[in-house]
Amino acid sequence: MRKILFAASECVPFIKTGGLADVCGALPKEFDKNDWDIRVVIPNYSCIPEHWRNQFEYVTHFYMSCGNYIQNKYVGILRYKMDGITYYFIDNQEYFDCFLPYGDIRFDMEKFIFFDKAVLSMLPLIKFQPQIIHCHDWETGFIPVYLNTEFQGDMFFWGMKSIMTIHNLKFQGIWDVKTVKGLTGFPASMFVPDKLEFKKDANMLKGGLGIGTKMNRSKGKNKD
Repeated sequence: MRKILFAASECVPFIKTGGLADVCGALPKEFDKNDWDIRVVIPNYSCIPEHWRNQFEYVTHFYMSCGNYIQNKYVGILRYKMDGITYYFIDNQEYFDCFLPYGDIRFDMEKFIFFDKAVLSMLPLIKFQPQIIHCHDWETGFIPVYLNTEFQGDMFFWGMKSIMTIHNLKFQGIWDVKTVKGLTGFPASMFVPDKLEFKKDANMLKGGLGIGTKMNRSKGKNKD
């Protein structure tokens, strides 16, 4: 059975601000459940309606650090199953206790960098090895970067590939290199024009598109 993980910042029916949520809610349902194990992961925002949140099941939790700025943060994993799809929710009140999924861009950068690393970190704990992680928009842009750098030291992640879908090119997750370097822990060598750097700043969407595409091609060649 083939396995795909959809990673996004929002998904119908739980939380929606635009078309991204509609796609992430509808597309997973189009796969034949006899051949595909499709799962979805989004943040556990406090603004998700209570009638959904009350049905979420606790799975596990752990603590995680990213770079110098995100240290020993709680990561809770919740689960909900509906229409043959398993949905996971990354829980951390510091980052996801909010009235809306988005607000201050500097804080949004930090919370989605945290989310991106948490998505990969949870996979061995829930014993789910997707062949493909389908990332949506800039908020998930560093999943391919982490997947193909820091997480390649763990055999569990070998062979996983990523793809990215752009829903709104206007928003790319751009902030200064020094801050993003401190948030991620990525080395200075990553912040160059053919990787994460864009007009002297760091760009999450560019990172996901560039590094994810390059590494997927490399894995394909090695397999052949």
